[in-house]
Amino acid sequence: MQNLYDEIGSLDKRCYEEFNLSEDILMEHAADSIADFIKANFSVGSSVLIATGSGNNGADGITLARILHKDYDVRVFAVKKPKSPMAVLQEKRAKLAGVEFVDEIIDADIVVDAILGTGFNGEFDESLRGIIQKLNSLKGYKIACDIPSGINRFGVCEADTFRADTTITMGALKKALFLDEAKDFVGNITVSDLGVSRSVYERESNWKLLEFDDLKLPYRDKKNTNKGGFGHTAVIAGSKTGAAVLCGSSALRIGSGLVTIVGAVEKPVPYELMQNDLVPKNTTAIAVGMGLGNFYSNDDLNRFLDNDIPKVIDADLFYHEKILDLLKQKNIILTPHPKEFGSLLKVCGFGEFDVNEIQKRRFELVELFCQRYPNAVLLLKGANMIIGQKESFFVNPMAKNNLSKGGSGDVLAGITAGLLAQGYTALEAALNGSLILAKLSNDYKNANFSLTPKDLIEGLRFL
Repeated sequence: MQNLYDEIGSLDKRCYEEFNLSEDILMEHAADSIADFIKANFSVGSSVLIATGSGNNGADGITLARILHKDYDVRVFAVKKPKSPMAVLQEKRAKLAGVEFVDEIIDADIVVDAILGTGFNGEFDESLRGIIQKLNSLKGYKIACDIPSGINRFGVCEADTFRADTTITMGALKKALFLDEAKDFVGNITVSDLGVSRSVYERESNWKLLEFDDLKLPYRDKKNTNKGGFGHTAVIAGSKTGAAVLCGSSALRIGSGLVTIVGAVEKPVPYELMQNDLVPKNTTAIAVGMGLGNFYSNDDLNRFLDNDIPKVIDADLFYHEKILDLLKQKNIILTPHPKEFGSLLKVCGFGEFDVNEIQKRRFELVELFCQRYPNAVLLLKGANMIIGQKESFFVNPMAKNNLSKGGSGDVLAGITAGLLAQGYTALEAALNGSLILAKLSNDYKNANFSLTPKDLIEGLRFL
């Protein structure tokens, strides 16, 4: 996993103060990293259009132009006249080297956005909006320098944000690149060194970016075993039995030794899943909420849930005040999507938030919730899943849009509950559950609109 940061100005400052590196040196390395990417992926002589702004992001772009000059057909389109000291200096150097500055946007093999950077905070004026719309309409391969213009430091995006194929971000990864709405603009993300290794440049952060190398599957190494050694998952069924079946089947497929569907189930369930009116005594994890509806009285819910068994809570239970009792328990995993998270926040007294506000404030609201409920693990679903507990937070950006279909969340709950049943801690189960779901979505090779929950469950066989 990699560190994620709200800002890296403090890391740059450390380079100046502790390593005696200058702003100029860092900028040369930043531009070199983009130049190296271009040289590795595009033949000499390819055309390059670099759109630059007035600040240091623009200075990075002008520096890039100087580095590529003569080997590539480079032109700089200055959206705004250089204003920062480094931008003024780099413009002077580039012009002395013979770099061509142009007054109009022309198509090129490579289009580089070095207009705004992380300092953007506001709205485009009409002139800038028109320029970025035109840049987006070009056919060339698009590279964003540090961050696409239009994404602010919180990750909130303008409607006409620069749409990059690749973002080369400087020094370290910014959280802003991983807000859900940024996903359509950042493309592939790489990090450039700024004169020292990232291991030197970075400091430990309580926000991490998950990678597939972090996945720890429940492989069975011991030979002398039986089903009782791999846990028992109880899934509380409600008004929509199918949701419970998807959850239970996922728990079984990920390795839970036993799975019982609990409650008054009218429809038949698959033969490999057991049924019971009560939570079995040897249960090691409970999944509840998916398809629950208003099927049970408060007394019924108390009978199922007033125990110290680890739990995965999903869907309909986020609209029920029973959640307040459950948040007092330990080993609880909450798996809401944004709308359900809004209801959870309301029930817990944080106030009312619509989905749009939640999506723009995902990082902040997850932190606030985890501060108040440190025993719970929160897994907020979305294009980039966020997992948090106490003061530790993780972003999983690897799931694909083929998961956008009813039932995917039921499968995630089942996978997570199945891991919990086998002895994973709540945080381990949530992290690995999210990684497994993301891997299943990546491994699916058919049309992205065709993935179903059954495909996900079947895909667990091949992990």
